[in-house]
Amino acid sequence: MDLNGKKVLILATNGFEQSELEVPRDKLKEAGATVHVVSPENGEIRGWDMKDWGHSVKVDKTLADVSADDYDAIVMPGGQINPDLLRVNADALALIRAFYDSGKVVAAVCHAPWLLIETGIIKGRKATSYKSIKTDLVNAGARWEDKEVVVDQRLITSRNPGDLAAFSAKIIEEINEGRHQRRSAA
Repeated sequence: MDLNGKKVLILATNGFEQSELEVPRDKLKEAGATVHVVSPENGEIRGWDMKDWGHSVKVDKTLADVSADDYDAIVMPGGQINPDLLRVNADALALIRAFYDSGKVVAAVCHAPWLLIETGIIKGRKATSYKSIKTDLVNAGARWEDKEVVVDQRLITSRNPGDLAAFSAKIIEEINEGRHQRRSAA
């Protein structure tokens, strides 16, 4: 599918799960999208690769320099450290909420649905996540499903690195469908 002219923001900070940033980034670029890694930090952020620190990824723009208006979708990689740091960052949460409120694609994998809990987005929505945060999602009002990818009105969630092919394909498909003008509470 062709994403030429489409722009995707990947929101991450130190401790992102390496494959959960790199696989969607690379698949989106292969599909023709412009992809920016956005972080509260300048320079580079360091990934977590399964059981130890991974390698660094260049930050294209800082959180302070972006707006949801300039992008078609936001992708949030997991890992335990990355979303835990971002869920206490008011600017990161406001950006995620702006994407959601504007009807754009919001995609979160693994532990990143913690960010959807913090923004209040997950309440009443179907979702999945890494199994260890299932209870967090259910307690926040999500209708949790054990599937490789779950979509609820352009809110895309996935469980773990093993689901990244399906997660990336669904992001591309949803971006190609265009913006949803209105979301209703379930």
